[in-house]
Amino acid sequence: QVQLVESGGGLVQAGGSLRLSCAASGNIFRIARINVMGWYRQAPGKQRELVATITRGGSTNYADSVKARFTISRDNAKNTVYLQMNSLEPEDTAVYYCNGFEGDYWGQGTQVTVSS
Repeated sequence: QVQLVESGGGLVQAGGSLRLSCAASGNIFRIARINVMGWYRQAPGKQRELVATITRGGSTNYADSVKARFTISRDNAKNTVYLQMNSLEPEDTAVYYCNGFEGDYWGQGTQVTVSS
């Protein structure tokens, strides 16, 4: 099995920054087969939405709402994916989840709260 563990969430004022991390552990063969890693978020009363994805080769994709503010990156040697979030807005408040597409692995989520 593969476990994804997120960290780095918290409470921040609007305009501030946070860096989320997601570390994969478990079956190394299954981890090696994960090409696309992503971050999703779910705000209260809303559906889970894509924030950003990154391939093992470094190709990235972002939701329009976070482009130019968020940066996804990945350290394949550490089996870790990051999400640098700058210029945070109250609308970014949500539980952020890490995802491994190949295998449909999900983390438990980390809360990000942005106060106005």
